[in-house]
Amino acid sequence: MLHFLGLLIELWLLVLIARALLSWFPPGNEGIERVNRVLALLTEPVLKPVRSVIRPVRVGGAYLDLSILVVFLVVQIVVIPLFR
Repeated sequence: MLHFLGLLIELWLLVLIARALLSWFPPGNEGIERVNRVLALLTEPVLKPVRSVIRPVRVGGAYLDLSILVVFLVVQIVVIPLFR
């Protein structure tokens, strides 16, 4: 059972990576926007509380959202080893 939970968490991390990568593409493509909405539904419940603590960092004229990186690192360092 623990192995299965660990696998689900690793799959969720892939969804998180996909969301980060797709965020670099400009809006306008309906297919990409649809995928982004699904990825946001799956990841936002975890990212939103982190984002409220760690605000986006201003880099030049844009903002860099570090919440995805923080969640990814915490899951990799703390959570996944618990299931191995």
